Amino acid sequence: MLGRAIIAVLVSVIMHSGSVTDATAKTAVTAVRTGEHVGLTRLVLDLTNKVEFHTFTLANPYRVVVDLSPLEWKISTGEENRRGVISDLRFGHFERKTSRMVIEAHGPVEVKRAFLLPPQGTWGYRFVLDLAHVDEASFVNSIGAPRSLSKPLGNSTQSVVPRRSGQKWVIVLDPGHGGADPGTIGMTGVFEKSVTLAAARDLEKILVKSGRYDVILTRNSDKFLRLRDRVAIARDAAADVFVSLHADAIKKRNIRGASVYTLSEKASDAEAAALAAKENKADLIGGVQLDGESEEVTSILIDLVQRETMNLSAGFANVVLPELGKRVRTLRNGRRFAGFAVLKAPDVPSVLVEMGYLSNSRDERLLSSSKGRRPIIEALARAIDRFFAGKRG
Repeated sequence: MLGRAIIAVLVSVIMHSGSVTDATAKTAVTAVRTGEHVGLTRLVLDLTNKVEFHTFTLANPYRVVVDLSPLEWKISTGEENRRGVISDLRFGHFERKTSRMVIEAHGPVEVKRAFLLPPQGTWGYRFVLDLAHVDEASFVNSIGAPRSLSKPLGNSTQSVVPRRSGQKWVIVLDPGHGGADPGTIGMTGVFEKSVTLAAARDLEKILVKSGRYDVILTRNSDKFLRLRDRVAIARDAAADVFVSLHADAIKKRNIRGASVYTLSEKASDAEAAALAAKENKADLIGGVQLDGESEEVTSILIDLVQRETMNLSAGFANVVLPELGKRVRTLRNGRRFAGFAVLKAPDVPSVLVEMGYLSNSRDERLLSSSKGRRPIIEALARAIDRFFAGKRG
């Protein structure tokens, strides 16, 4: 999953920075070079064999991450490779079947092209990555969105088709409230718990039908579920994203529209401190044993994990809200931040979607029927597709 992938690379960066050699690797990186041309920064790895790979971007600081088949790194990085948008370069082993290269950038960047060239003349296999500076909005839309490749492209320069090699993304949908907790009660007696469950089932059908996702509902019946249990379900499922569905209420009955929440910075910092004391450290960092590490290192890792997860959550939310805005009414300040307990998984990108106001007669009517909910459901499905596919130039 995205969150635990982040954890592992953070552990790798802190504990194993620099070049690492894996005796089982069959492919070696023999050279790395960079150059600039027509607004692009190009990075090339010379390889002894073909590899599979995928790329994605992260923020704070700006980075491009390249995951590849297991490699033996027979290279070193120097000042000569810090060209164009590239401010630093590091590499190592992420897990048994994956090697990772992290490229730090001077500002927001986008992967314009990523492809593998087959042997030609005196050249062997080459992995080619073209990076370009982009504005902040374009960068945010691409955060965490991978593109992958399993076959060489020859001399083609076409963009790589985004996909996750051999796996489906895991989506956890969380219908708010349930059982003894009805949530908001609408003007005509509609329960929020019923609306959220119906909406989650609607969205599940669309996502499963696409064939790209494994979908898990935190509840599939009218039952009470503690907030911590909802988070645990997402973490146990190694979810790639967590979407909690709700319907709001307010005294001003003329207010209507959808909004999207992510965890606030303040809540995240407090939660990081609490997690350091209460959570099982080995479990928290995705199976990497830290018992031998100092409390300072452990605290740093936990904090970094949550901050990276917040970046991914923000990127996802910034895709969800515009998609909702294309189909339904949204609040003027629809991008919001709060300390919702269900958003506090340290390693699962999470958003909470308020689909509308049951205190508003029109929103209540729309949310109470499958037909009325359909624009919202289609917007959420489209946002999930965009988040994982990314916008590619």
